[in-house]
Amino acid sequence: MKAWLRGFWAVFEKDIKLELRARYAINMLLLFALGALVVMAFAVGPTPLSARVQAALLWTVLLFAAAVGLGRAFISEEERGTMLLLQLNLRPGAVYAGKLLVNFVLLLALNLVAVGAFTVLLRVKIAWPGLLMLTLVLGSIGLAGATTLLSALIARAAGGRGALLPVLLFPVLVPLLLSAVEATRSALLVAEGWATAADELLTLVGFGGAVITAAVLLFEYIWLD
Repeated sequence: MKAWLRGFWAVFEKDIKLELRARYAINMLLLFALGALVVMAFAVGPTPLSARVQAALLWTVLLFAAAVGLGRAFISEEERGTMLLLQLNLRPGAVYAGKLLVNFVLLLALNLVAVGAFTVLLRVKIAWPGLLMLTLVLGSIGLAGATTLLSALIARAAGGRGALLPVLLFPVLVPLLLSAVEATRSALLVAEGWATAADELLTLVGFGGAVITAAVLLFEYIWLD
């Protein structure tokens, strides 16, 4: 167990340091999200939007920002020639967990920045901030779990074509998107709130747990094949 934890932390620490140095994923995530929100703000103008449309716009931006920015989690290992080193020295589960945590941290940071810009640019009022924060955390867990597994699959089986990630990601994330949009809508409406969003929150928890469990079971075969 100690060896697994050391390997997990080594992968996380390595990727975070490299990301802070190169800032590839950070720049891609923020530029895409902020650019899309600015375009939406100009397109919408003073027209009032329903809470459902606002929630759908927010999660559309978050989904495609993640698909664009997080697709190189394993492709970068192939390019640097460190894939074999990780395979020989670390357990597959530790590699996946380290990459998963990196992607989750990046997504959570993106969500905080995107929601701040979203409320300012589109003049959105949040009635239940705690509910919105929990929805973002649970949605980020599911999104990070699916993105990490699919980016490994693309790096190993598709010759590193990171552009395939959005194509593969969207069908997998349909249940997450539907629940996240509904929970976010409840967080924006004063008349709704926690009671209305309970089923959606449970769906997000179940989706995240199912995706990460499936990833843990499948990752070893993808990683060592």
